[in-house]
Amino acid sequence: MGTVHKLIEDLGRHGALQAGADRRAVETAIAYMSDEDTGIGFLYSGWCQAALPHKKLADDQVWKVKTERVTLVIEPGRANLPGDDMKWIGVPYGSRARLILLYLQSEALRTQSRDIELGRSLHAWLGRLGIPIGGKSFKDVREQADRLSRCRLTFHVKSGGLVNQNIVDTAMFVSGPEGQGDLFIETARLSETFFEQLKKHPVPLEEAALRAISNNSAALDIYCWLAYRLHVLPSDRPVSWQALYNQFGSSYARLAHFKIRFLENLAVATAVYPAANIGVDERGLILRPSRPPVRAVARVQP
Repeated sequence: MGTVHKLIEDLGRHGALQAGADRRAVETAIAYMSDEDTGIGFLYSGWCQAALPHKKLADDQVWKVKTERVTLVIEPGRANLPGDDMKWIGVPYGSRARLILLYLQSEALRTQSRDIELGRSLHAWLGRLGIPIGGKSFKDVREQADRLSRCRLTFHVKSGGLVNQNIVDTAMFVSGPEGQGDLFIETARLSETFFEQLKKHPVPLEEAALRAISNNSAALDIYCWLAYRLHVLPSDRPVSWQALYNQFGSSYARLAHFKIRFLENLAVATAVYPAANIGVDERGLILRPSRPPVRAVARVQP
C-alpha cells in the first residue's frame, strides 16, 4: 500500500493533509479508494512508453518522442477546403485525446473486433470516466477525435512497431442535418496493423484509476508507464532524470522545472496505483518489482 493510502486509512483526509501529504494526491487517492467500479481498459504498450503532447502544437508541427526503447513520430493530418485548398488539422493532444484512444483500444479488445461503436457507446464510456458530453466538453472531444482520425503515427520499437499508420481508417464524424453540426459516425474501424499490434501488446488499466486522473494528461502518462513497467521487472531498475526528461519532459525548457512538475504528477499517478513501489533520489527514480495495477486497498468513503 502506498504511503498516502496508509495515511488516509489511519488518519483520514484531514489527518493525511496535516501529516504533509500532497493535497492533490490525497484527493485523488480518496476518489480512487471510494470507487466501486472494477472495469478494465486497455492500451497498446507503445503508448505507455511514448505519449501524445499535453498542449496544442502548431497545426503543421510534427510530434516526436524518443526514449531508450521506442521512438514515436506523429504527423498531423489535413482537411480539404472548398476548391483545391487544404489545411493542416494538427496532432491530437491533452487528456481528451488520450481517453478517446483508450476507449477505441479497450472496445476493440473487449469485442475482438476492429469495428468500434461510437455515438452513445463513446458518450457512455466518457461519462463513466466523469467527462460530461455537452457544450465545450463535446467540442473538445470532437476536435480531438478529428485530429486522431487524420494523423499518421510511427512507433519504432526494437521488436517491431508501426510505420506511417493511421489509427482509424475513416473520420469519426460526418456532417449532420442543418442546425445539428457534426455527428459521430455509428462505427469507427481501427487500422488493421494498429489492431494487430494492440492484440499482441495490450496493457490492462483500471477504469477507476483512469476516472480519478481523467483530467490530468501528465498523470495519465505516468500511470500507464508504471502499469507497463513495474510488474515485469526482475529486479530494481534505476531511471535517470535525463531519461525521464526525454520521455515526459518535451513541454519543459529546463530539466529543473520538469523535475518539480514530474514529482507532483508522480504523486497523483501513484495515488491510483497503490502497489507501485518506487524510490526517488538525486539521480532519478528507482523502479522496483510491483504487483500489476489491480485493486489492492480497502474502500473508504470520501
